[in-house]
Amino acid sequence: MSVQEDGAARPEPDVLRRHDSLYGDAEKVSNNKRHAGGSWARTLQLAFQSIGVVYGDVGTSPLYVYSSTFPNGIKHPDDLVGVLSLILYTLILIPMVKYVFIVLYANDNGDGGTFALYSLISRHVKIRMIPNDQTEDANVSNYSIEAPSSQLRRAEWVKQKLESSNAAKIALFTITILGTSMVMGDGTLTPAISVLSAVSGIREKAPNLTQSQVVWISVAILFVLFSMQRFGTDKVGYTFAPVISVWFLLIAGIGMYNLTVHEITILRAFNPKYIVDYFRRNGKEAWVSLGGVVLCITGTEAMFADLGHFNIRAIQLSFTCVLFPSVALCYMGQAAYLRKFPENVGDTFYRSIPAPLFWPVFVVAIMGAIIASQAMLSGAFAILAKALSLGCFPRVEVVHTSNKYEGQRRRHAGVPDHGDIGNAYGICVVTVFSITTHLMTVVMLLIWKVRLPFIAAFYTAFGLAEFLYLSSILSKFAEGGYLPFCFSLVLMALMATWHYVHVKRYWYELDRVVPAAETTALLARRDVRRVPGVGLLYSELVQGIPPVFPRLVDKIPSVHAVFVFMSIKHLPVPRVAPAERFIFRRVVGADAGAGHRLFRCVARYGYTDQLEGAKEFAAFLLDRLKVFVHEEAVFACSRGDNDDDDAMRRAQAMAEEEKRVIDAEAERGVVYLMGEANVTAAAGSSVMKRIVVNYVYTFLRKNLREGHKALSVPKDQLLKVGITYEI
Repeated sequence: MSVQEDGAARPEPDVLRRHDSLYGDAEKVSNNKRHAGGSWARTLQLAFQSIGVVYGDVGTSPLYVYSSTFPNGIKHPDDLVGVLSLILYTLILIPMVKYVFIVLYANDNGDGGTFALYSLISRHVKIRMIPNDQTEDANVSNYSIEAPSSQLRRAEWVKQKLESSNAAKIALFTITILGTSMVMGDGTLTPAISVLSAVSGIREKAPNLTQSQVVWISVAILFVLFSMQRFGTDKVGYTFAPVISVWFLLIAGIGMYNLTVHEITILRAFNPKYIVDYFRRNGKEAWVSLGGVVLCITGTEAMFADLGHFNIRAIQLSFTCVLFPSVALCYMGQAAYLRKFPENVGDTFYRSIPAPLFWPVFVVAIMGAIIASQAMLSGAFAILAKALSLGCFPRVEVVHTSNKYEGQRRRHAGVPDHGDIGNAYGICVVTVFSITTHLMTVVMLLIWKVRLPFIAAFYTAFGLAEFLYLSSILSKFAEGGYLPFCFSLVLMALMATWHYVHVKRYWYELDRVVPAAETTALLARRDVRRVPGVGLLYSELVQGIPPVFPRLVDKIPSVHAVFVFMSIKHLPVPRVAPAERFIFRRVVGADAGAGHRLFRCVARYGYTDQLEGAKEFAAFLLDRLKVFVHEEAVFACSRGDNDDDDAMRRAQAMAEEEKRVIDAEAERGVVYLMGEANVTAAAGSSVMKRIVVNYVYTFLRKNLREGHKALSVPKDQLLKVGITYEI
């Protein structure tokens, strides 16, 4: 990357941009279409495996939905018909219609979740607050950006409004981190409500057990659950898919049994008029009960967040053919049972089981609850990993426990009252639904370019339904609903603080990039020596020379024989192919002599890519650097007289010599240089800014992972340079 005399980044001319070291390799990488389809055999295999990973949560909801909906008992027999109708149409409207047949198609090259939607939008609209976009980014094979059609000026108008409005950018980022925080809260509460609900059934056969003893049994099961995380999603999926399949067969069979034995006429709940009658009869109480009804769709977001492990067809097939029929029959069977035994609404699930099947169902219910926890934990931490890579979360160590899949991580005692957990859980669930609806509306406007009537219908139907559910569950804020709210506020504060300072720090460095003339003057100083080896100076900047470089030369008047200004950049795509990883530029070119061997390199990763170890990274980087040197020489010759064979040979000889120098210096050792920035609020800053920057951010930075640890840099090859930024 070349820079102007004033230090501002200068766009590369087309002839140079075409000839970075990735020009030929990028054309060899094909798009990854695995999430669009694939063979039916593979789809069936993934559909089966998805049963064991995705549907544990929504599949175990029958354990607690009716007890949460009727906490004070059933007042009118037809209330059961109305609530069953609400449950059935809620299952059809939100998980099936919205997620399975609409939202899943808004995946980001196969990855789903709140951050995937945000990154998808940010590829088409410049809404990210860090100005590190480069023209070459759009050439990454799975970037898949499409300019708005001239026939749809609406998309271009919306794009311009979003790009020119800081308020719109902040709003999109805020709802994204709110959604992420709520999914994390969902993943925290899922083990509590699922396992506790399943274990509570043991009191049917052992009534002397106290609630406290049930809680401690739940804690023991949760301990086993988290111990199993190390085995990974692929093993958990194949192990639990048969178990959860048995669960679905059992609840479907029991539902059919209860329908046949107790009251088949409950099937009239498919007539939505009973929903209207239910609200007319109960008024405000019916509205409050929506907070219990919505628990029938907990875990729906996991279908989207865990999409990276499966594909769209697999999710659609397993949901429509397995999950929906099974849970619908279960809810209908429970309603039929309660028509005869309304006094048992507090423990509907276990009371409605035929006696010979109690213990088999109890055991499978426990295992199903474990699967429910696994599903949401997997989705929550998949989203956390994306937040980390996009600079929206402080560095923490995320341990991937499977080499094949990336959705498993490690991470409860003190389980509160079941009703409190349900209230808290509902707020998490519905808030994430609403955020997804808003982000999907932006996707439809900008990327899909759907006609306005369809967008209006989508936003109105789902937005209104989710607003009703959210308003109902918020009425129980003081009854446990504050738990996820407080948890999400803490997470949001951490994410907002980290991202705010991250953006300010980037702009500080960008405004103080070192001009080309100053770089040349530094190298020309008599006291500056070129020392053996390869130096990699890490910086966030992808444009220009970072201000830490002159400070380094002042403190240690030496520069390595091969010196690379290294930036690691995460693109808003899930993966970047290794062949497209690096972009190289020669910082000091022919005007100052190629012998300076100063280069700029940007290493690009997707938000699901894992950084290589330091040794592997350095070897790969230097290999690609030699390719760049060779292609640079070939390109230089092609610009001159093609018949000048002597010039061609001289250029190739120079390139070969430079490649030998790079190899020789690499043998002498690689040194990693990093700026140890002490970020403080500038004089005159507000009290709030001083608290955020000087205390909160500083505390996070000092107590979380350091940069060299995140990059796995060996301590004996690390050199830190202290510098203070006043932002």
